[in-house]
Amino acid sequence: MRPTLALLHRYLGLFIAVFLFISGLTGAVISWDHELDEALNPQLFKNSTPGPAQDPLRLANALEKSDHRLRVSWMPLQVEPGHALLMSVEPRLDPATGKAYPLDFNQIALDPVTGAIQGQRFWGAVSLSRENLLPFLYKLHYTLHIPDGFGLELGMIFMGIIAVTWVLDSFVALWISFPSRRVWKKSFAFRWRKGGQALNYDAHRSGGVWVWPVLIVIAVTSVSLNLGQEVMRPVVSVFSDLQETPFTSRKPRPFDEPQDPLVSREQILATARTEAAARGWSDPAGGIFFSSMFSVYGVGFYTPENDHGDGGLGNPWLYVDSQTGAGAGNTIPGTGSAGDIFLQAQFPLHSGRILGLPGRILISFMGAVVAMLSVTGLVIWARKRRTRYRLAQRQQALAGNGDAVAE
Repeated sequence: MRPTLALLHRYLGLFIAVFLFISGLTGAVISWDHELDEALNPQLFKNSTPGPAQDPLRLANALEKSDHRLRVSWMPLQVEPGHALLMSVEPRLDPATGKAYPLDFNQIALDPVTGAIQGQRFWGAVSLSRENLLPFLYKLHYTLHIPDGFGLELGMIFMGIIAVTWVLDSFVALWISFPSRRVWKKSFAFRWRKGGQALNYDAHRSGGVWVWPVLIVIAVTSVSLNLGQEVMRPVVSVFSDLQETPFTSRKPRPFDEPQDPLVSREQILATARTEAAARGWSDPAGGIFFSSMFSVYGVGFYTPENDHGDGGLGNPWLYVDSQTGAGAGNTIPGTGSAGDIFLQAQFPLHSGRILGLPGRILISFMGAVVAMLSVTGLVIWARKRRTRYRLAQRQQALAGNGDAVAE
C-alpha cells in the first residue's frame, strides 16, 4: 500500500506544487497587507488637514451626487484621527444601456475634513504599481487572477480545487512519513551535517510533519474560503444545522445589472442601531456596506481600531433588506450551531487573526513554509526522475551489449 500512496503523493504534489508556492509566498506577505499598503500608499490612508472631520455619511452622499456613475458600496462610519476616509464604490445602472456604467476604479479616498478626493484605484487590478501592488498580491493569493467566465469565478473555483487536493495530499503525506513504528523518530529529525539531498529530503518530510496540524488547518480553511457554498457549507450541513444569511438564501443578481436600494443608509443605520441596542451591544456602528447583488445592507459594530476584527471570531454584523428596510439576518461571532461557529472561524483561522498579532506572525511564517515544502518536493521529484532516467539508460545499454554478444 505504501508504494501506491507514495505514487499518489508524487502526482498530487506535482499538480499543486507551483500553485501552493505562489499562494505560500503571497500569503506570507498579505498577512501584513493593511500595514504594507498604508506604508506604500499614504495618499489613500493618511490625512494631515487640520480641523474636525465631517460626518462620513454626508461625505458619501456628496460623492454620489458629484458622480452619478457610482454608488458607495462600503464605508467606515468613523475616521481615526490622521486617517483618510477610504471607501469602496461600485457602478450604478446606466439607463441608456441597461448595464452598469464602466468605472476604472473601485476604491476612493477622501479628505475627511474638506471632502476632497485624495486618491483612487481599482482594487485587484493586474498591476505592480505602488497603488495596486498589495491588492494584486492579495487577489493573486486566492484566484491567480484567472478571469471569470461562463458566469463563474473561475479563479476561485480553480484554487478551491487546488485546496481540496492539498487536503487529500496532506493526509497521504502524513501517512507515508511514518513507514514503521521502529523508525518513527526519523520523521522528526533533520540531518543538518549531511546537507544536500539528505537535508532537502528531511526539510520536506520532517518539516511537513512538525507543522502538519497548522498546515491542515490552512488547507481546510482554504477550501472553505474558495468553495464555501459549493463544498464546505453542504458538508457541514450534514452534521449540523446552519443559519441562513442573505448570501446563502438569495440568488445573486448579475454584477453588471446592479439594483438601486429603496432605503437610504441613514434609515438602515437607524434600524441597525435600534436592533443593536436591544441586543445590549456596546460597540458603535463601525461600518456599512451595500450589496446590489443580494439587495442587502450590512452594518458592522466595532470600534475604529478593531475594524479588521483581530482576535476571536471577528465583529458582529446585522443585515437589512435594501428594498424594504426589514431585518434580513445577522452574523454574530460565537453564536449559532456548532456548524455556524465552525464556519465563522474559517477566515480568522486562515488569516491567523483569531489569535491576534501572534496568529498573523504564525501564518506569515507558514506561508514561507508552504513555499519551502513545494520547492523541496519538486527537488526530490527531479532528483528521482533523473535517477530513474539514468538507470533506464544503463539498462538499455546493457541490453544492447547483451544482444551484440549474442550475435
